[in-house]
Amino acid sequence: MNRLLAGAALVLLLATAGCATGPAPRAASDVPADTVVEAAAADTASPTPVEPATATEPAAPALADATAAVVTLEPPADSVGDDDFAAIYGDAATAGDDGGDRFAALDPWEPMNRRVHAFNAAIDQGFMRPLARGYVKVVPVPVRAGVSNFFDNIGAPLAFGNLLLQGRPRESVETLGRFLVNTIVGIGGIFDPATKALKMHRHGADFGRTLARWGWRESRYLELPFLGPRTVRDAVGAVGDSSMAPMTYVEHDRTRVSLEALWLIDVRSGLLSLDELREAAPDEYVLTRDAWLARRRYLVEADRSQRDEGNEALPAYLMEAEPTPAPTSKP
Repeated sequence: MNRLLAGAALVLLLATAGCATGPAPRAASDVPADTVVEAAAADTASPTPVEPATATEPAAPALADATAAVVTLEPPADSVGDDDFAAIYGDAATAGDDGGDRFAALDPWEPMNRRVHAFNAAIDQGFMRPLARGYVKVVPVPVRAGVSNFFDNIGAPLAFGNLLLQGRPRESVETLGRFLVNTIVGIGGIFDPATKALKMHRHGADFGRTLARWGWRESRYLELPFLGPRTVRDAVGAVGDSSMAPMTYVEHDRTRVSLEALWLIDVRSGLLSLDELREAAPDEYVLTRDAWLARRRYLVEADRSQRDEGNEALPAYLMEAEPTPAPTSKP
């Protein structure tokens, strides 16, 4: 019994000694203030279970959602040209209407123009296109080139006069020089030594472009029977050009009519390459109208800045040679 009491006393003594040698608890003054605040907040906050997957998953989806929200606030791509359209046309049309048609504002007479266009297309398919195809098939290339050169050359005096009216003396002098060289050396303009040998540039001009140079820059689109695409400005200009049309002064009626018919066939043969483009177009009328207005606008801007016509690239269907102004029969 004495041994049991002695063992219990020994165990109690050892336990008391271990507690005495352990680290003493720190006073409240020894603990940093931020630690105390954090501990208090942790004690007062209700514990919320956190799923392991949620706790370790990155915040990429939230960032992607925020980015998408910002992107949707940017204006759509179609509205980039709205200001440019408004600057050109004012309140005449709203950009983006009619599929973003840039030239719809210049075509208020579209129903009438479409009917005239259908009439011209029927005449073209029934007469002019077959004649042009037969002409290309039968007449050799050198002969056709000579015919084109001839009509281009006899239109040079008209271009010369309009270049003077536009205040472009350098181009007008060069045009007159081309006419003299091709008429004398090129045998009436059948050959073109002015371009091939002397590197003289060709400058096309008509009275419609002269009116644009004087300030009539924009004009309503108008399609005329037999004459095709025009604007009101260009129709007025054609009246002015008629007084200088070279074939007007051919007194022999049969010769004049024959020359005019050959000129029309020559012009139409130069447009055969566009037939596939026209046939494949969803709306052939819109294609014709927009191509015409785009080319005329390009030429008008080239005249205003006194640039040569070939300095800037155009779509292939707009790069056709500038046709000789239509000859006008003498009344």
